[in-house]
Amino acid sequence: MTRARAARILGAVDAAPFLFEVARHVHDLRFDVVLIGNAAAALQGAPVTTIDFDFMFRKTPVNLRKLKALAAALRATVLRPYYPVSDLVRVVRDQDGLQLDFMATIHGVRSFAGLRARATPIQLGDASLLVASLSDIIKSKKAARRPQDLAVLDVLEKTHEEARAQSKTGGAETRKRTRAR
Repeated sequence: MTRARAARILGAVDAAPFLFEVARHVHDLRFDVVLIGNAAAALQGAPVTTIDFDFMFRKTPVNLRKLKALAAALRATVLRPYYPVSDLVRVVRDQDGLQLDFMATIHGVRSFAGLRARATPIQLGDASLLVASLSDIIKSKKAARRPQDLAVLDVLEKTHEEARAQSKTGGAETRKRTRAR
């Protein structure tokens, strides 16, 4: 396959409608989750891809009911696959391949509360979704040490550095413009 053909095919893949739909249902259910992983990094400008959406949540009876309600709203199935990941619950919609992974623990992050406090809400259509900070995503991937996580670390770290530099420069430019008025 040529690079141009691959770019055309991949360019046609748009995860936004899936994410907007998920965000709307998460909002309607008042399901307290934080988007993590490559999807969260991509929403913050990292040039990475993924085939699923990963979330961290508190594993409580109420949230497990909300997870099942989310699956029902999406017309999807709740699965409990066996992986070395602790407490993974997967929601899959066969008709279009939508896959959501929910984890109560992730490598490199001490608590859901801390992850949530550092997360940023991102508006997706008429709902917002909490998105993990790039620093938390990087910490998690470093701690997990899976080949697929290590493969994107350089890209994530460069994106994080660029974002920090831009926020410092942007802040300086704002101060200059304010003083000039």
